[in-house]
Amino acid sequence: MDQLPLFLNVRGKPIILVGEGEAADAKRRLIERAGGHCVSEESQNARLAFVAIEDELLAKAASTRLKMRGLLVNVVDRPKLCDFTVPAIVDRDPLLVAVGTGGASAGLAKMVRQAIERLLPARLGELALRLKGARDAMRLRWTEGAERRRRLDAALVPGGLLDPLDDDSADRVESWLASDTVLHPSRVVTIDLHSPDPDDLTLKTARLLGQADHLFVDGEIGEALVNRARADAARYEGPPSDPAPPGLVIHLRLRHDQRHD
Repeated sequence: MDQLPLFLNVRGKPIILVGEGEAADAKRRLIERAGGHCVSEESQNARLAFVAIEDELLAKAASTRLKMRGLLVNVVDRPKLCDFTVPAIVDRDPLLVAVGTGGASAGLAKMVRQAIERLLPARLGELALRLKGARDAMRLRWTEGAERRRRLDAALVPGGLLDPLDDDSADRVESWLASDTVLHPSRVVTIDLHSPDPDDLTLKTARLLGQADHLFVDGEIGEALVNRARADAARYEGPPSDPAPPGLVIHLRLRHDQRHD
């Protein structure tokens, strides 16, 4: 990963936009859609800038001026001059999906965005808002953070009460809060990996990587595979202790299968 994906709050903030024409108009619409307002290069309060100038020398000169003032700059169609790039966006407000290629191919990012657009229901943002509104009730019902996370994970799986791909899931948040679903106790799940290629992961393994609270890397496991796990999962080298620590958590053990060497 060569870039750090971030969602930046620009509502009510000034953002410099330099240039004219279709590219500049597109950036203006994007900035205003996110709640920011466009200002000229002379503004002293902005922290971000977009440069949309066709002429390469003029674009580079504008970028240099702005960077010398400490601004982060995006130069349209010139990724080597960019401090940040703008992804293709799937908008299910407040849920946003950003697809980026680090400037390698905006066309590819657009096609992936369109594929995701077809997949996600129109009411997915409403589900996000209702879960936000239920946050306090979730804390009262399940006081431990790990249990809340596992309860929500179980509800969001395909076919679950809050399946994100079901357009009616937003209507079931209250019934989910009142449900008495029994969860599995703490357990260690051992996965024997037969390939170093992340694309060879089974659906079950990929799902467990997204759910595990603790990750035990037992053997020579490549970073490309390990990085498919939750970013906030605790990571350890070597096998887990026995028995597994108590609590409603999943301890996932990735083990290199030497039979396939």
